[in-house]
Amino acid sequence: MPLTKLQFRPGLNREGTNYSNEGGWYDGDKVRFRSGFVERIGGWAKVGASAFKGTCRKLHDFVTLSSENLLFMGTNTKVYLEDSGVLNDITPIRRTVTLGANPITTQSAGTGIIRVTDTGHGATLGDFVTFSGATAVDGLTTGNLNKEQEVTAIIDANIYQVDTGGTCSSGSTAGGGSSVEAAYQINIGLNTTILGPGWGAGTWGRFTWGSGAGSLAGQTLRLWFADDFGEDLLMNIADSQIYYWDASSGVSNRAVTLSSLAGASNVPTVARKVLVSEVDRHVLCFGANPLGETAQDPLLIRWSSQESPTDWTPTATNTAGDLRLSQGSEIVTALRTSRQILIWTDHSLHSLQFLGPPFTFGTALLGDNIRIAGPNTAISVNDVVFWMGQENFYMYDGRIQPIPCTVRQYVFNDLNRNQSFKFHAGSLASQSEVWWYYCSESSEEIDRYVIYNYLEQTWYYGTLARTAWNDRAAGQRSYPQAASVDQYLYDQEFGLDDGSTSPATPVDAFVQSSDFDIGDGDQFMFIRRIIPDLNFSTSTAAAPEVEFTMTARNYNGNVTGQGTDSGDVIRSSVVSGQDNYTNQLFMRLRGRQMNLKVSSDTTGVKWRLGSPRLEMRPDGRR
Repeated sequence: MPLTKLQFRPGLNREGTNYSNEGGWYDGDKVRFRSGFVERIGGWAKVGASAFKGTCRKLHDFVTLSSENLLFMGTNTKVYLEDSGVLNDITPIRRTVTLGANPITTQSAGTGIIRVTDTGHGATLGDFVTFSGATAVDGLTTGNLNKEQEVTAIIDANIYQVDTGGTCSSGSTAGGGSSVEAAYQINIGLNTTILGPGWGAGTWGRFTWGSGAGSLAGQTLRLWFADDFGEDLLMNIADSQIYYWDASSGVSNRAVTLSSLAGASNVPTVARKVLVSEVDRHVLCFGANPLGETAQDPLLIRWSSQESPTDWTPTATNTAGDLRLSQGSEIVTALRTSRQILIWTDHSLHSLQFLGPPFTFGTALLGDNIRIAGPNTAISVNDVVFWMGQENFYMYDGRIQPIPCTVRQYVFNDLNRNQSFKFHAGSLASQSEVWWYYCSESSEEIDRYVIYNYLEQTWYYGTLARTAWNDRAAGQRSYPQAASVDQYLYDQEFGLDDGSTSPATPVDAFVQSSDFDIGDGDQFMFIRRIIPDLNFSTSTAAAPEVEFTMTARNYNGNVTGQGTDSGDVIRSSVVSGQDNYTNQLFMRLRGRQMNLKVSSDTTGVKWRLGSPRLEMRPDGRR
């Protein structure tokens, strides 16, 4: 019988039915398409041995003057700088106080639980406080007491509880001395968005697809934003204060409020996002409080004087100032490109450009009825901006245009829109890819991704839990980094396996074609053998294996049995080899239409599929 070469169109297509996409790929996970052919993505490995606290929603890579390549990590509980796998805690301190005499009271004997008295402490459950100067009490040593502690219970406005990890002797004993100092880190934030009863109930409710946000202030999950100012770092919590980290003091130095720096003048007390305009060196705050006021104006943009992150008072001799957008009801996010800064409101897109004196900055409306899925779903790649909207994907390269997407319905019909602030975009420049991570409809946390290959204009998707992403940053790092829900940082596209466990486990990957037939299904076909075409060139397994599964059925949506000899399905034909070539696989398979699935679930296997061939012939009608 003659051989028929199988050549499928690159990318996944879910816009039609399985059968209507004949000649293409229909489903897959952890695969990509390169030069028209499908291959498995790379693996991942932990960066360092330490887990971070909280869920990381922001990564920002920057380099100091001493050539330290640092990675900012903002979680809902902490702020870190990662340096060569080491996590340095730079979480700002909100309050430092010397407590009254003997403020510590031990609890049950045999535990390390203590209660601490501090009038108006302002702590919340899960906050972190560091004690120093405490003396030993009731069997608890100074080492048990004088360290960072996590608040495990709030008794009242003046008393809270922590577990020191030690063991007290008798319990119910007051002590600690008169020199106990407590340094409170800023209150922790939410790890998820808590919904309220109605439209616009919370701060951000107006652009979460009409869902009600939290009915109380602070019911939206914590998002950090960060940007470097020279070798230093500016950061802020969405709709909160701005903080500054000074690189000259080293990675052990904590961030401080920007307003606390020497010479600070009218620094915004609240901002949705802080960003640095690199060319002209202004610090910009989007959604800030007006000068001399404390209430937030969600459409106001303020900027500092040039070259000064602390001078925000406009004068005749500096360039500090502000302006207000004319469209929309609130700024959602802003993104810097080499030519301008793009600003999304809840239903418009604007550009912000440096004009010079006397106006400093000016804005232009680029488009109305433009929406964005969340504050972190836009990314600039080679000065082209890509973003996830509420019902489609878009790009801006001087004009706004939707991106033709072959998986649009598949993605947007399976979103948990209530958790859109968790969605985020990342780039993988080495593969010409933009990744969007999102929560599927049944998930409260990131569990899926969708990829656009902008060079080849193909789409593919899969399952992976990554809460923040950072590309290689112009070659400073060997691999892209991503934060995971397991509270570890990972090198992505590193090795071949899932490094979240020890030993590493396989990365399960597959791609499945749409159904194909002979003569529009007028005749049945019979397949006797398949000749695979695979490349295992980067595999490390001694005998790399890939499984080929051919599935036959008589009608769309119907499979009539299973088994290698039933004429309907062949399940487990395994391909192995070390020389990049494979032998023929024999089977007996009969049906009106068939599809091919290629999968792998063993360690050390990386594969690329070429053009497999089938020995097939017509086999009558039914």
